[in-house]
Amino acid sequence: MTDSDLARQVRAVSRLTGEFTLRSGRIANEYFDKYQFEADPELLDRLAEQMAVLIPEGTEVLAGLEMGGIAVVTALARHAKLPTAFVRKQAKQYGTARLAEGAEVAGRRVLVVEDVVTSGGQVVISTKDLRKLGAHVDHALCVIDRQEGGAQALSEEGIQLRALLTRADLEAAA
Repeated sequence: MTDSDLARQVRAVSRLTGEFTLRSGRIANEYFDKYQFEADPELLDRLAEQMAVLIPEGTEVLAGLEMGGIAVVTALARHAKLPTAFVRKQAKQYGTARLAEGAEVAGRRVLVVEDVVTSGGQVVISTKDLRKLGAHVDHALCVIDRQEGGAQALSEEGIQLRALLTRADLEAAA
C-alpha cells in the first residue's frame, strides 16, 4: 500500500465536514474523527506498520497519550517491539495513582505517541509531566499533523514532531 493509498483510506473513513470545536478551542469546518481509523483493526495495523519506521533511533519506551494515543501506541508497539507506557491527562486518585502506567519512563528515552496533532497543546502538557517523572523526551509521533501550529509549538519546547500523514497529504488524497 502506498502512502497516497493510505492517506486516501484514512481520509475516506475519518474526514467529517461541518462545524467542530477542537481541543485548542479553535473552530474547524473539517474534522478527522480519529476513532474511525483507530477502531478499524486492519487500517490501524497498516498505520502502525508505517509509523514504526519513523521512530527515532535510541527510543526505549513508547508513551501513548490518553485517549486516542492509547490505541495507536498499542498497535505501534507490536511493530516496534518496544515497551509501552499509557499516559493519563492527570494521575488517578486511587490504585497506583500514577500518571504513566505500564513501562517505566524514568531515565529512559521516551517517544510520545498521539493520534492527531493540531495545536500540540496536550503533547506539550504530557511531555512536561513525563519529564518531571525523569523521562527524556525530545520527539513526538502522530498519525495526522493538521498543520495548524502544533509542530512549531512542540519545537519551542524542544520536541520534534514526526507525522505519518499531514493535512496536505489528506487533501491531496481527495
